[in-house]
Amino acid sequence: MSDDNNNDMLGDAKKGARKAAEKAEEFAGEAKESAKEFAKEAKETFNNVSGENKKVLAGILAIVLGSLGIHKFILGYNKEGIILLAVTLIVGPFTCGLGAGLTGLIGIIEGVIYLTKSDEEFYNTYQVGQKPWF
Repeated sequence: MSDDNNNDMLGDAKKGARKAAEKAEEFAGEAKESAKEFAKEAKETFNNVSGENKKVLAGILAIVLGSLGIHKFILGYNKEGIILLAVTLIVGPFTCGLGAGLTGLIGIIEGVIYLTKSDEEFYNTYQVGQKPWF
């Protein structure tokens, strides 16, 4: 009798293990689907937010470090960034800081303009329209 009980228990254990394996596979499939949905939604969210982040980052950097042109590099205007950097570092010392002061003033003006524009207007003007100055 003891062997019959052991066989019954073994059969029950196998059935339980099969059910658990099926549930685990079902759960794994649902988890993969949820992860795909999360990744898709996260990507959409990051794409939508990146314009606002560039606006705020470029605006603050323009006000704080505008004479170095870092805000131009953030927006992808490398030529304009190099111009501001060169005027500040090369022309600035020869003009007793007048060049650096002028580029600093440009940075403050651009920073205020960036931060006062709506997100959509900023995106259309500086990221889509590629307007490099003011």
